[in-house]
Amino acid sequence: MLEELRITGLGVIEDTTLPLTGGMNVITGETGAGKTMVVTGLGLLFGGRADAGRVRAEPGRAVVEGRLRLAGRAAETVCARVIDAGGEPDEDGSVLLSRTVTTEGRSRAHLGGRSMPVSMLGEVGEQVLAVHGQSDQLRLLRPAEQRAALDRFAGPEHEKLLDALREVYSRWRSVVDDLAGRRRNARERNREADLLRLGLDEITQVDPQPGEDDELKAEAQRLEHAEGLRTAARLAQQCVAGGMEAAEDTPDATTLLGTARRTLDGQSGTDPALGELATRLEEAATLVADVSAELSTYLAGLDADPARLQAVYERRVALRALTRKYADDTDGVIAWAERARAQLSELDSSDELLDELDREVARLAGEVADLAGRVSVARQEAATRFAAQVTTELAGLAMPHSRVEVGVLPRPVGKSEPGLAVNGVEVGIGPDGGDEVELRLLAHPGAPALPLQRGASGGELSRVMLAIEVVFAGSGGPPTLVFDEVDAGVGGQAAVEIGRRLARLARSHQVLVVTHLPQVAAFADRHLVVAKDTGGAVTTSGVRVVEDTERARELARMLAGLPDSDLGIAHAEELLAVAARERRA
Repeated sequence: MLEELRITGLGVIEDTTLPLTGGMNVITGETGAGKTMVVTGLGLLFGGRADAGRVRAEPGRAVVEGRLRLAGRAAETVCARVIDAGGEPDEDGSVLLSRTVTTEGRSRAHLGGRSMPVSMLGEVGEQVLAVHGQSDQLRLLRPAEQRAALDRFAGPEHEKLLDALREVYSRWRSVVDDLAGRRRNARERNREADLLRLGLDEITQVDPQPGEDDELKAEAQRLEHAEGLRTAARLAQQCVAGGMEAAEDTPDATTLLGTARRTLDGQSGTDPALGELATRLEEAATLVADVSAELSTYLAGLDADPARLQAVYERRVALRALTRKYADDTDGVIAWAERARAQLSELDSSDELLDELDREVARLAGEVADLAGRVSVARQEAATRFAAQVTTELAGLAMPHSRVEVGVLPRPVGKSEPGLAVNGVEVGIGPDGGDEVELRLLAHPGAPALPLQRGASGGELSRVMLAIEVVFAGSGGPPTLVFDEVDAGVGGQAAVEIGRRLARLARSHQVLVVTHLPQVAAFADRHLVVAKDTGGAVTTSGVRVVEDTERARELARMLAGLPDSDLGIAHAEELLAVAARERRA
């Protein structure tokens, strides 16, 4: 759960800390006091979009900090991701998060004591927090959101089936587009392929080898200067080790080194330092002998063959013709040829390939249709369960005669989507299958089943959304749920039932509720009040925990706008007593 939330410099909030608890946390306050800034701060903390216009001019930046303490699978997932990203949970297992936004719009994020991309906060937020506001009600009116809600309810096996459908659909559309492109641009493709083949034929005839141009250049230099190289090598060999043409009385380097070593060796008993020098002279003599042997090998391999020199010249001319056209050197020419072969396979528009692609399109289309049919069957089965459970929840939300239906219908074939036969019916197929999902509400017996956007008032829509969230909560989901004035347009008995349902939800989740309704606030495990201070030059807001008498006064204010009214306080205390009994039941 989220143990603590601190907000600094955001909107009307100068600096305040919200101590949160498990169970149901309620946030109340006068209109304009800053309740919305609490939800905005939560959004920022978990990777939401930053709005520089909400940052206070003093101190010029907004900071939101939070402490998460998790358990179970969520703790394992989040802690592993934090550690993998370089952060560290605290010794007690909690994780610290922070987000900073400046008046210039610059944003920084920290997680587990390390600076992180803001997207990391968003990843954590997906695991631990779900925010529901009036905008979520509007999203629930969209067919795509209704389909996503049903898919979420259907469970993990259904999600795996959907993932398989999306993967096969993507491959099918890719092959369809490839085939259409080859047929549409066949002439241009053939022209480009002919040019590539000409280049490949020319390169294949020459058959350049990696690094060959540099090797031939070095060989040509040796052949051109063979006599000079031979003279230099022979003289060097005579100097270090003598030779056939050396004068008999001319000592060579090997002889001189040997004489020097023996001379020093003879005196090493008198002074050990000379013995060390004699050893080094012996090493030098060995090195000179190695050089002499390599010079002999070099002389034996040195060739002044004019025919070979001519062949090298001709080969370099052939390679230069390639490097002028295709690349700067032979390695580049070879790389060009490899790319050209790959391009040729892509440009191939032969009848054989087109027939092969046609067969692949048909095979993948069959897989898509089969998977879409299985997805549709799974949705219909889930729709029955989903409608029954949401209807049951609505009965407990003061809508006992209302009923929810979930329609899973074939999607008509349109211009933007291809058509396929799924379960014997031609449908428009997309990555999520060929179904349209529609939530319908029967407001009372005898009423027609109307889509939510037509059949539900604002208060009814709030209760439908809450019922859906309660159903989802029973099958897992994030451990912390935030409801931002989702009870708008509701009052009386319905408000009491919403409070009761939120309290029930709080038995398995941490629930944060921003509300104007005293009937909802009475069910809180912790009641936080946002209060505005207009005493200074600048209006600010803070948050405090209210208990006992203070809490009754706040509920009296919410009931009648009279926090000091004895009658209002008595009514508030009665409301608190009823809520307490309900929570214990």
